[in-house]
Amino acid sequence: MIKQIKILKLVNIITSFCITTSDVALVGGGGFPQPGEISLAHNGVLFLDELPEFQRSVLEVMRQPLEDRVITISRAKFTVEYPASFMLVSSMNPCPCGYYNHPDKECVCAPGNIQRYLNKISGPLLDRIDIHIEVVPVSYDELSEVKPAESSEHIRNRVIAAREIQSERYKDKDDIHCNAQMSSKQIREHCEIDNAGKTLLKKAMEKLGLSARAYDRILKVSRTIADLEGTKNIQSYHLAEAIQYRSLDRSGWGN
Repeated sequence: MIKQIKILKLVNIITSFCITTSDVALVGGGGFPQPGEISLAHNGVLFLDELPEFQRSVLEVMRQPLEDRVITISRAKFTVEYPASFMLVSSMNPCPCGYYNHPDKECVCAPGNIQRYLNKISGPLLDRIDIHIEVVPVSYDELSEVKPAESSEHIRNRVIAAREIQSERYKDKDDIHCNAQMSSKQIREHCEIDNAGKTLLKKAMEKLGLSARAYDRILKVSRTIADLEGTKNIQSYHLAEAIQYRSLDRSGWGN
C-alpha cells in the first residue's frame, strides 16, 4: 500500500508541472545532488502527461536512464549513481489543437506547427519506448454498445501467470526480472523466431525504417505477448501485434 501511494503522488507531481519541469527536477542533480523524479519512480510508474509540452532538453536527458536503468550525476570531486528502473507511461495529442486526423472536427493548426509539435519528441527517445498506441475517437454507437468483454480479474490472472513465467526464465539472473530488461544476448536466446516470422520482421524493418533498437524492442514485446498467451515459442501473429504497437515509427502516422 505504501508503494502505491508513493506512485500516485509522483503522478500528480509530474502531471501538474509538466510544462515547467526542469531536467534537474526530472533526473536529479544540483549543488548537493538529490534524486529526481525518475529515481523516485524506481520500481514504479512515471507518468508524463502532454509529452510534447516538455522542453526537448528535459525529454532528452531521459534517454540514458531508460537504457541503463540508472542515472549517474558527476561532480568535480565525486560521482553519485541513483537507481532509475521505472516504467515510463506518457500521453500526447496529435497536434496543438488536438483535432489532427479527427473524423468530425477540423484541425486549425498550420502544417508547420504540427510538425514542430511532433518533432519535440526525438527519434532516439521514441526508440526507447516499447509500445506506441494511437487512440482514435470512439463513436456514440461504439460507446453505447453492450457486448461481452474480458474481465479485469481474467486479465490480472494472465498478467500474473506471465510474470511467473518470466521469473522462472530469469531465476539465475540477479539483475533481470522481466523481458524488458533482456540484453541483446538474452534476446537471441529467448526470442527465437521461425522463417515466417523473420520474413515478416524484415519487411516491417524495411517498410517502416526501424532502427536496431526498435528491432530489439519488437522482439521483447512479442516475447511478452507470447508469455501472456502461455505460448513457449514466438509465433508470427505475436510479431505482427508487436509491430502494430510501433505506430509513431510510421511515416505519416497520424493519417
